[in-house]
Amino acid sequence: MQDNKPFEQKGRVVKEGVFSLKEGSSKAPKLYGVKTGVEGLDNLFFFSEIDEETGKPVKKILGGYPSYSVINITGVSDTGKSLMAEQFAVQQASEDKAVGFVTVESPAAFVANSLKQRAKAMGIDPSVVEEKIFFIDVASHYVLREDLTSFFNTLAYAIKEYKISRIVVDSITGFYEEKEMMARAVVRRFFNFMKKWHQTAIFISQKRSGHEEMSAEAAGGYAISHIVDCSIVLSKIPILTAYQQRIYKKPIGELIRLFRIDGCRLCGHDSRVRLMEITDQGLVKIGQPLESLL
Repeated sequence: MQDNKPFEQKGRVVKEGVFSLKEGSSKAPKLYGVKTGVEGLDNLFFFSEIDEETGKPVKKILGGYPSYSVINITGVSDTGKSLMAEQFAVQQASEDKAVGFVTVESPAAFVANSLKQRAKAMGIDPSVVEEKIFFIDVASHYVLREDLTSFFNTLAYAIKEYKISRIVVDSITGFYEEKEMMARAVVRRFFNFMKKWHQTAIFISQKRSGHEEMSAEAAGGYAISHIVDCSIVLSKIPILTAYQQRIYKKPIGELIRLFRIDGCRLCGHDSRVRLMEITDQGLVKIGQPLESLL
């Protein structure tokens, strides 16, 4: 017979950590759609309701990213990751939501110019959003990147001070780029922080060239995609052969961009690979499923 005494001696029973589904549901925040700012993306997330007349489940469009979710957008360089994050920030700020924008790669002053250009391209007056987007400038303050405790204390201060409810981190890879073995621990701390503060968050992660184009694996392996609520993968394909030319109906030398929701555990989603476009004005648009070309 197994002796349980060693286990009994190692710690106490945490009774408050055990509760029913009903109790858990009463604490859960309401699920709703948070507009993405990206044309063609809001209608790719959905939820189910029970029809009162038939008693059968009915699929309904959520209308954006699931609220309070942590979303990872990954891809190689120049696939539109930062553009999607900026469009989200501008869209939410235009709806009077305070946005925290964590700049890891470029100093905040340069990102500010980019956000203003994104707002103009979206038909939004930059003056409408400039007092609703708040930078946490990691790129200019080394201690915020190297000391996560200082970073999270600073971010918590910004959330409380400015009533922030949306977060963009561009990119989370910058917090572990020299120590990829720590990726899972770093991402877990970020994820738990966003959940604690009830944030809807976008993490941008960089994908090494050579990795499978449409997989969610990025620098640090699958650390991010295994932890976050939702992963979006972006890729690009140059048209180099006559076969590709026939499939994509584009001339040789042109670039095709692809989009896929790799998974989302908070709600239903359309997982088909879709065409994606970056317009001349620098806006990402999600197009038709790839299967429609065949």
